[in-house]
Amino acid sequence: MSHEMLSRPIGKSGIEASAIGLGTWAIGGWMWGGTDEATSIKAIQASIDAGISLIDTAPAYGQGTAEEIVGKALKGRRDKVVLATKCGLVWHCQNGNHFFDLESGPVHRYLGRDAIIYEVEQSLTRLGTDYIDHYITHWQDPTTPVEETMEALELLKKQGKIRSIGASNTSTADISAYLAAGQLDAIQEEYSMVKRDIEQTLLPLAQENGVSVLSYSSLALGLLSGKMTAERKFEGDDQRRDNPRFSAPNRQKVQQLMEEITPIAAAHSASLAQIVIAWTLQQPGITFSLCGARNADQALENAKAGRIRLSAADIQGINTAAKRHLHDLDG
Repeated sequence: MSHEMLSRPIGKSGIEASAIGLGTWAIGGWMWGGTDEATSIKAIQASIDAGISLIDTAPAYGQGTAEEIVGKALKGRRDKVVLATKCGLVWHCQNGNHFFDLESGPVHRYLGRDAIIYEVEQSLTRLGTDYIDHYITHWQDPTTPVEETMEALELLKKQGKIRSIGASNTSTADISAYLAAGQLDAIQEEYSMVKRDIEQTLLPLAQENGVSVLSYSSLALGLLSGKMTAERKFEGDDQRRDNPRFSAPNRQKVQQLMEEITPIAAAHSASLAQIVIAWTLQQPGITFSLCGARNADQALENAKAGRIRLSAADIQGINTAAKRHLHDLDG
C-alpha cells in the first residue's frame, strides 16, 4: 500500500519539506571518484518528480560542482523544491581554523560575518536562484563567536536571501549557543542504526527547543543497504577500505540483521534499504533523512521510502533484531 510522501516542517520557519531529502555530496564527485553531470541532473529531476522536495547541497561538494549541477537541474523547477546549502568551509581566504588541504590549497572552517556574506552570493550564483530556503553552517568554527555568525545569518534572512537557519556537525554547547543568539531551525547530523549516539546528546536538546533534525548517512555508506556482503572487497581510494565499521565480522552481523528484517520488507513490498530509511524517519526526534543518489533509479528507490509507514510491531521487530546483531559492532 503506497501512502503520500511524508512531509514535515523545518523547525519554526514555516517551511515544509519532504521527509526524504536528496543529499548531493556524491554528485559533487569529491571523494566519490568523479561525477557525471548529465546522469546527476537526471537523478535530481527524478527525485523531484517522485515527490522529493528537499535538496541538500554545499559549496564543499566538489568546490562548487554540486551546487552548479543542482542549479542546472532546477531550471524551471525552482518553485518545487526546498533548497538547502551550506557555508563555513572556505578556500577564498585563510581565516578561521585550518581543516584540510585540497590539491588547489587549504580549506578553513570560518564562520565570520565577512565570509558568510561572500559565500551566500557565490552559492546563489552557482545555484541560479535569488534565495536559499535553508542555510546551514557546515562545520563549526572555534575562532568566531556564534553571535557574530548568527548576526550575519539573521541579516541574510531579513534581506530575503535565506529563509531559515541550520547548523551541522554540532555539539550540545554549539546548539545552546545558536539558540541563545537567534532562531535555529534545524541541525544536520550523522545518524543510522549503527550510529545512534545523538539519541543521548543532541536529540533531546533539539526536541525540547523545536529544532528539526536532518539526518545523513542513514544507510551508513552502504553498510545498511542490504547489498553489503561479508565477502565484498574495497579497492583503491574507497573510503570504506580502512573503516573498522566495514570489517568482515561487522558485515557478517549486518547480514544477519538484514536476513531477520527481510519478512518486514516483503510485507511492505520494499527493499531492505527502503525499510532502513523508513525506520530512521520513525525514530523520535529525527525529522528528515538525507539520501544520496547518483542516478535516477537510486533516486526513485529512495523516494519510495518516504511513502512507507512502518507499524509499531514492525519498529519493535527491527529494534529487537538490531539489538541482537549490532550490540557489539566495532568502529
